[in-house]
Amino acid sequence: MRRLDILLLGAGLVGTGALLYSVLQRFGLAEFDAGIWSEALLVGGVVLWSLTYVFRVLTKRMTYAQQLRDYEEAVLQKRLEELSPEELASLQAEVEAERQARSQESSQS
Repeated sequence: MRRLDILLLGAGLVGTGALLYSVLQRFGLAEFDAGIWSEALLVGGVVLWSLTYVFRVLTKRMTYAQQLRDYEEAVLQKRLEELSPEELASLQAEVEAERQARSQESSQS
């Protein structure tokens, strides 16, 4: 995020808090109570928003992680396309041999 984005986000949060405060006052809450409730709702919203970020980090659904996966897949796809038919057949035979070795190891365990 750019510095301007952070400043706009902060101004938006302050504006949202002020708007919520005035709405609660119009519905009949006293100044003190409206302040408490608007602050509680605003903090609760920020906490929930932060938890969504933590969830995305833990599940690796962040933009950077997705871009990295896409890049790795594109590189592997390009390398695969550049292989000659003989190299491709050799690679497939090697993968099949490893797969059979793993299945034998798991059946022996």
